[in-house]
Amino acid sequence: MTAHTLETVLPEALEEALEHAREQGLGHAGGVRPPVAWALAQAGHAVLVDVRTAEERKFVGHVPGSVHVPWATGTALTRNPRFVRELEARLAPQGGKQAVALLLCRSGKRSVLAAEAAAQAGFAHVFNVLEGFEGEIDALQQRGKSDGWRFHGLPWLQD
Repeated sequence: MTAHTLETVLPEALEEALEHAREQGLGHAGGVRPPVAWALAQAGHAVLVDVRTAEERKFVGHVPGSVHVPWATGTALTRNPRFVRELEARLAPQGGKQAVALLLCRSGKRSVLAAEAAAQAGFAHVFNVLEGFEGEIDALQQRGKSDGWRFHGLPWLQD
């Protein structure tokens, strides 16, 4: 992927997310829905970063071409103390802290925390992928029935 930053490419969806984040006083650049995230990544406007655990990626599935930088590790979801350093290293080819990154977790909650931590560390254009990979838990205690990456029928693989 060639280096893209908001200084050179600012798709409308990201402009809207930034504006919404400013209006809401969010601690990160904002959020985009899964279909928009996929379109941005496919067009080379952003890097899709999966912040779930290695176990989640392996046993639940992952997005082809996504970069893996876990926000937490293991089944206990222990916070990864190297997250910011690992994120910067993985985004270095796309501009490091100036790269446009879309963070994806299971439901869009951990990725918000990761986006906020990245913003506090000086990353300028880190967005949350709303709904996450699996979506919210419904009344039957199941995910993927009303939202999420897989619900939208977007590409994913499973080991």
